[in-house]
Amino acid sequence: MKAGFNSTGAKAFASRAAVAAFALLASLSAFAQSAAEPSSPHPWQLNMREGVTHSSRMAYEAHMVALWICVIIGLVVFGAMFYAMFKFRKSKGAVPDTSFTHSTKLEIVWTLVPVILLVGMAWPATAKLIAMYDTRNSEMTIKVTGYQWMWKYEYLGENVEFTSRLAKSSDAMRQSKQVPSWTNEADRNYLLDVDNVLVVPVNTKIRFVITADDVIHAWWVPSLGWKQDAIPGIINEAWTDIDTPGIYRGQCAELCGKDHGFMPIVVKAVSKVEYQRWLAEQKAKNPANASPAAAQATAVDAIQASPQGIAPRQPATPDPSNTPTPEKAEPVTH
Repeated sequence: MKAGFNSTGAKAFASRAAVAAFALLASLSAFAQSAAEPSSPHPWQLNMREGVTHSSRMAYEAHMVALWICVIIGLVVFGAMFYAMFKFRKSKGAVPDTSFTHSTKLEIVWTLVPVILLVGMAWPATAKLIAMYDTRNSEMTIKVTGYQWMWKYEYLGENVEFTSRLAKSSDAMRQSKQVPSWTNEADRNYLLDVDNVLVVPVNTKIRFVITADDVIHAWWVPSLGWKQDAIPGIINEAWTDIDTPGIYRGQCAELCGKDHGFMPIVVKAVSKVEYQRWLAEQKAKNPANASPAAAQATAVDAIQASPQGIAPRQPATPDPSNTPTPEKAEPVTH
């Protein structure tokens, strides 16, 4: 009876091990499939997205290297553990070896191997991290300013600027407490649509200078591969080079008040020709030499748009050259 029980138990153990191995392979397959759709998340996505920029792909590659190293280590460790549990179980008459105390060679091996693995992962990851912060040789600069609860975008040197906030359709649905229908195409981007999207050209290195006017925000579009804090009085930098036209969505990633969850970001990447056409249209709406009446109207609009009812204050923006230098303070006259 005891032998029969052991045989049945061994078969059950083998069956569970096979199921666990199948589940592991299925998970890894899902990891690979999730990378096939880089622009937006999809149901049952398990892995991080690959993204559509050089920075996002560097982060994804570093992540996948670390993932597979951990998978291999896990297979070796748990494989050895389950083998020992099954092979040397007490029911088979295994007797512990009390004469073995330690092995200097093994201790050296299991000390050196982790060190080598960590250095092997840290070295390329550090190089990638440095490259992700290198904003030199940018072809254009966009200033991003966070407000409660909207974003302001300024295309430096182009005389184009506008605010971007939650789309009226999403806000109306939110205020009315309606429940969106995910089967309805119009509701799928509920709380993720804006009134004015940030339009950028593809295959262009774009430098972002990011700040805030009131409290700390964070500008985050996952498909771009980075997130940057927007802090009042401080200018942070980042860059991107989107290579695939499309619409990429994000949100404020720093708790900034009661409407923090209603501060979406939408980036529209278009061809360079289409971008130049859009830029010309925006410049036509905002001529460089505005009349005094137009300037006064713009100031009134800014005051009305501000949550506090005051004109937005803009911290100094560094020169958009490759090597920005601090601006000299101008003398104050009374």
